[in-house]
Amino acid sequence: MLRTNLSTRPFYNERIVQLALGAAALLILGLTAFNVVELRSLRERHSGLLGHVGDAERRAATLRLDADRARRDVNRAELDRVAAAAREANALIDQRTFSWTELLNQLEATLPDTVRVQSIRPSTDKQGNLTIAMVVFGRRAEDIEQFIEQLEGIGAFRHVVSLSETTNAQGLLEVSLESWYVPLAARED
Repeated sequence: MLRTNLSTRPFYNERIVQLALGAAALLILGLTAFNVVELRSLRERHSGLLGHVGDAERRAATLRLDADRARRDVNRAELDRVAAAAREANALIDQRTFSWTELLNQLEATLPDTVRVQSIRPSTDKQGNLTIAMVVFGRRAEDIEQFIEQLEGIGAFRHVVSLSETTNAQGLLEVSLESWYVPLAARED
């Protein structure tokens, strides 16, 4: 069998190459059209966003001027009076929500038989901590120390300190105590 081509010009199948080049050209043309459409769309959105940015900057400048005017118009003395009244109102609300039953139950649970409570005074310090000041009587200093340890042990009383100690006419040790008090509801938060 003979495999030589005797024609003067060999025949090459160029259709497949031409179809592939045509398909590539159509694909490139389609992608170019898509890019042109997207470019126009992005330019329109960009100009729209620039307009919104300009409007927002003008509005922000106006609001800053209004805020500066409002700050200048505020009477500092009146503002301080209102803040003091708000603190006083909050303190009254805190006193109203104070549970004497819970406090007395906790004291009863920790009070040794040899210690008596003469007075209890709750208050709120400048930082907003609820403090309890109390005067207790005991026969010995060890009894008072046991009471303090038991108070701190239940978790409701923190930083229990003895402010003063004296001995009264009956020979009992009179101790003024102060501590931070954290009610059960505040400990659960």
